[in-house]
Amino acid sequence: MTDEPTSKRRRRLLGTIAGVGLVGVAGCSGGSDDNGTESTADGTDAGTDTPGEGGSGVDTSGSAEFSEFRGSGALAEGRTEIGGTRIEELPALSGELTVYLGGGEGGLYRDLIGKLENIYPDFSATPRAYGTSEAANTLITEGASTPADVFWSVDAGSLAAVAAEDLTATLADEVVDPVPEEFHPDSAWVGTAGRARAIPYNTEALDESDVPDSVMDLPDSGIAGQMGWAPTYGAFQAFITAMRITEGEEATRNWLQSMVDAGTTEYGNEFFVSNAVADGELQAGFANHYYALRVQEARPDAPIDLAFTSGDAGALINVAGAAVLEASPQQELAMNFVRHLLSAEAQEFFATRAYAYPMIPGVPPVGGLPRIDELNPPEFDLARLSEIGPTVDLMREVGVL
Repeated sequence: MTDEPTSKRRRRLLGTIAGVGLVGVAGCSGGSDDNGTESTADGTDAGTDTPGEGGSGVDTSGSAEFSEFRGSGALAEGRTEIGGTRIEELPALSGELTVYLGGGEGGLYRDLIGKLENIYPDFSATPRAYGTSEAANTLITEGASTPADVFWSVDAGSLAAVAAEDLTATLADEVVDPVPEEFHPDSAWVGTAGRARAIPYNTEALDESDVPDSVMDLPDSGIAGQMGWAPTYGAFQAFITAMRITEGEEATRNWLQSMVDAGTTEYGNEFFVSNAVADGELQAGFANHYYALRVQEARPDAPIDLAFTSGDAGALINVAGAAVLEASPQQELAMNFVRHLLSAEAQEFFATRAYAYPMIPGVPPVGGLPRIDELNPPEFDLARLSEIGPTVDLMREVGVL
């Protein structure tokens, strides 16, 4: 193992990806560009900001081999050292479940459910798809009468909202133990895939050292006027929510105003921001980590890399996750289903098809990214990401929305 700094290893690996002459496009591993909407400025949402392969039809393989779960393209190649609990080590799934999907990663969740159904002929799951807030509100309205056994959502805030109503069962230790503690608060739900905030930057315009280690220093860094953001995007609003809670409302207002005054450019979503960085329209931007990988996958020579701030809202890691509903009569089956979402095969599925951060240490992220335990997110209760209202009010006050 080399002692080379993580950032340099990351840049070199991304460069290697760029050199293999990919023919992949967004749909190969990352899915379509515009299916990610999360929650929006008006408080509504339509699902996920983490595009997935999705919509691939019924899988009839019935195999638990890694090759059946792994995505295609250069980012998924050469991955041999995969750890974690294998599906074959878990109790077999048998019975019927109703799964409420908050989002669903552009069809990716349904695809994974289909793979599990094909492996286990005696198992079936009926998914019901909603936006994240819609799913949470439905569960809260249904209460103990809900037909749902499992709530699987792309947003920690929606999971926390349901847990706050005491509608979730406490997950068994064997379910949550493989996952870092911060991603299963009170064992009311458990993270299944992560997405990190990052600063995509153009490598022809900037060095990584040009990006401050603190997101709060960006307004005075000299690059703020050459940056882009997508303020209507749910992931950006979650980032600002974390800033508001950790830094305070006045500091957040000043940060937003300073970025506006510097001339930060607005885009419709964070994939557009990342593409603009790669095109040289911007020197840097604000986006979840996987968009730069999607650009790299589709455009191997794109001069884009990622920088990560440290210990602040800019380093936030949000997660998709799953909860077992307290009212479910299928507790054992539901718990076992969630264990399958954390199996090595399922985690590889998320890592190589959505470029998400795996939740178990044995499965590395794609693209030479630092492992999740090499990042330095803030100490922050992800449940508080549901406090979006004051954030939207603040962004409107400043004129960002």
